[in-house]
Amino acid sequence: MTKRTARVLTASVVLALTIVGAAHSTASAGDGPSGATGSPASAPKAGEVSVDRAQAAAVMRIVRAAMKEDHLKAVIVRVTVDGKNLVTRAAGESMTGVPATTAMHFRNGAVAIGYMANLLLQLVDEGTVSLDDKVSKWLPRLPHADKVTVEQLARMTSGYHDYVHSPAFIEGVYANPFRQWTTLEKLALGVNEPLWYEPGTNWNYAHTNYVILGLIMERATGRPLGQLLRTRVLEPLGLNNTVGWSTPHIPEPVLHAFSSERREFLGIPEGTSFYEESSFWNPSWTIADGSIQTTNIYDLNTSAIALGTGALLSPESGRAMISTDLRGFGGPEGSCENQCHQQWVKYSYGIGAVTTGNWVMQNPLFGGYSAVEAYLPSKKIAIAVAVTYAEDGFAPDGSPTNQADTLFRAIGAQLAPDDAPPQ
Repeated sequence: MTKRTARVLTASVVLALTIVGAAHSTASAGDGPSGATGSPASAPKAGEVSVDRAQAAAVMRIVRAAMKEDHLKAVIVRVTVDGKNLVTRAAGESMTGVPATTAMHFRNGAVAIGYMANLLLQLVDEGTVSLDDKVSKWLPRLPHADKVTVEQLARMTSGYHDYVHSPAFIEGVYANPFRQWTTLEKLALGVNEPLWYEPGTNWNYAHTNYVILGLIMERATGRPLGQLLRTRVLEPLGLNNTVGWSTPHIPEPVLHAFSSERREFLGIPEGTSFYEESSFWNPSWTIADGSIQTTNIYDLNTSAIALGTGALLSPESGRAMISTDLRGFGGPEGSCENQCHQQWVKYSYGIGAVTTGNWVMQNPLFGGYSAVEAYLPSKKIAIAVAVTYAEDGFAPDGSPTNQADTLFRAIGAQLAPDDAPPQ
């Protein structure tokens, strides 16, 4: 398997470099979600209007101009300022002849890492878990558990391998994208190798870390992770449209996704049409069991605010979540040359949250979906974007870029030109 193929699976941490857009809208600025079931915390009130129609129009000009250029099938976007709707729109098609709408559900991927970090830091605030705990306190049989701390897991400085880079994983997930992966299968590919580096001395993104953290939080509380997230994070934030699943189910209405990501694996030559529905590919590989979720654009926007403000946390834990003190830390070295990266102003990791400039964000990308939730605390701007791709939106080898991330950066620059997200 080539490195290029492996990069497709780890694109959840890729920051793309082009602008995104949309073709036509199915809801005007300020419209509520047709058929949505969210509470006022996760959906606008009926008749809610844009706080700045000129800016709302500017956002949609960015969307319309770029969707055609970057070959997107659908874009759903919601922007709020100080909790007030600026623009909430859906553009393009979910499927041929089926317009995208703002009520549609999609997978949120790494956004759930922010929820897991909120849960972890609540347990820290209560004294149930300490960031200084060795993993061995909770999972004594896990390899390297006596060397790694909870904080190193949470900040991606543990040295554990990311199982998505394993050739066995790549073979398995592309040969059968509907396969149900177990926690033990994922961990076996991530922990049964020598650590990339001495814990705390470098940085590499590893889904493995948060799979382990899920087990630790279950052990510390005696409750399933999905239940903990629902009762301690999702419900308090009013995220009624964010639901954990143990199957590939997505509730109706569905934003369907399509992908060319398996082109190279299947040996389909460049130039030969290849584009398959990926909506119901099994996401069990993506993160800890109990945190694999679907959401909608309203909850995604609300989550951005919660992540950026530390809404459920003590001030100390809220600051730790969005800390930028890793900037300048880490970098390629030794056997971790291809996986270890230096943290910098465009991308630095706190605890379950990414900072980019002064914005706080998460940006999942997998299985034909990309999305972003982002928040600028100084101006209280929250941006949520979900994107799917037309066939021409994939590179000749089938790999995608996170066009939702690029769209967020363009919108952020429009709304906060003096504090724009780094390009």
